[in-house]
Amino acid sequence: MRVVIAEDSVLLREGLTRLLEEAGVDVAAVAGDPEAFLRAVDANNPDAVVVDVRMPPTFSDEGLRAALVVRKRWPGIGVLVLSQYVEARYATELLSLRTTGGVGYLLKDRVADVTEFVEALQRVAQGGSAIDPEVVAQLLTRKEDPLGSLTAREREVLALMAEGRSNPAIASALVVGAGAVEKHVNSIFVKLGLAPTDTDHRRVLAVLTYLGL
Repeated sequence: MRVVIAEDSVLLREGLTRLLEEAGVDVAAVAGDPEAFLRAVDANNPDAVVVDVRMPPTFSDEGLRAALVVRKRWPGIGVLVLSQYVEARYATELLSLRTTGGVGYLLKDRVADVTEFVEALQRVAQGGSAIDPEVVAQLLTRKEDPLGSLTAREREVLALMAEGRSNPAIASALVVGAGAVEKHVNSIFVKLGLAPTDTDHRRVLAVLTYLGL
């Protein structure tokens, strides 16, 4: 089994490579950013890829979007997402695509056994699936409540956005820095599945979601 790994953390990347190689897996290439990852997939034609969700440059969902590219461009390659959290919008699209390649989504904190992880990767490489039950539970919860993935602080920020306040005004109200507010706002956009476009105003769409409209 040949795999390509996409993980921006050097320690995690090297650790995962060592564990897989000790289990007899051929790690054909490793990459620390989405562009290098896609080039490695094209050059090595792996049986499967292991991808982290958060990668440069924004460390939000670049890895998962790169995984979607693999599913669409190379439908026979198995895709296993290994992450610390569930990114609802792209995770749903990733799992719903019908291709010959297998698909998996595992949470790092819940992978307790190397053998089980390798077996999950083998299933994905052979066209099967490996989905953590917690991933399924979170996706179902977020489908029912679009705000269910927001933290308490993000809900506070969104509530103030709904009042028409600017980022500086929100920072003043919450007694935090402007940078912290901007980070919360961007996280809200990601969790609500509001990708940047030329035609839609994400701030307005986020408020409409908050108001249930």
